[in-house]
Amino acid sequence: MAFNLAPAVWFGLIFTPILISTGQILFKLTSARTGGFDFQGLTALVANPTLLAALALYGLGTIIWIFTLRSVPLTLAYSFMALTFCFVPLFAALFLGEALTIRYAAGAALIIGGMIVINS
Repeated sequence: MAFNLAPAVWFGLIFTPILISTGQILFKLTSARTGGFDFQGLTALVANPTLLAALALYGLGTIIWIFTLRSVPLTLAYSFMALTFCFVPLFAALFLGEALTIRYAAGAALIIGGMIVINS
């Protein structure tokens, strides 16, 4: 069923996890500059442009996701959110210098294989 979808639906299924994953990278960057859990630290956190960008990406991803869900069952669509488990480590390696391991590659392959099984 998933393989006969319109291009706009495919865009939503793939791009939403990319937006969410990018938001996670921005959350990580925000955490490096976060102060204490007091009024001053929380005020600075709320005004942090990196956090605001992450929240904006999450919001945009949510809007795209809502329109995507109009076209596919949630049981099909939600399996694509598993792509965040593939994208976040990949983006962390690219933008944060974190290491990728053979276990990551094996896990990502299993996730993608599971998505194929679920959606075929």
